[in-house]
Amino acid sequence: MKELLHQYASHNLWANQLLLNVINQLTPEQIQQPIASSFPGIFKTVLHLLDAESLWWQRLKLQEHTERPSETFSGDFNELQQKLIQQSTLYEQWTGNLLDHQLLHVFAYQRSKTEQQKQPVYQTLLHIFNHGTYHRGQLVTMLRQLGVTNIPQTDYIAYLRQKK
Repeated sequence: MKELLHQYASHNLWANQLLLNVINQLTPEQIQQPIASSFPGIFKTVLHLLDAESLWWQRLKLQEHTERPSETFSGDFNELQQKLIQQSTLYEQWTGNLLDHQLLHVFAYQRSKTEQQKQPVYQTLLHIFNHGTYHRGQLVTMLRQLGVTNIPQTDYIAYLRQKK
């Protein structure tokens, strides 16, 4: 299980980097342009990815009070992508050092002001990486709507094939 979760963390980092490289080819106006999706546009979708990875990281690290980066973020896309890559790198490094019993550990976290949850670490990691895949798919659709045609394959199998 550890090896698979480490591969998923590595894939998450790799896929984020690939798509961010494509997004960097866009103009600032295109990056900020409203596009109908779960989050209205590329910038806000990437900001949501950062929020999610950051919130779950804080929970996994047992921080009592979590903070959403989006609540204080005022930077440009370059800063946003750097923060997302830094956060994804933390997962990649951390999962490489986890022991099997740490993956089975059940931790408690606050989902909202009134709702407490418990979850094994491995289930949380699977959720985080699956969540990233979902929103990267939305980013691909937004890129296509902006006329981008050269979009790299970010599927897990593509990651495994390029690793050989």
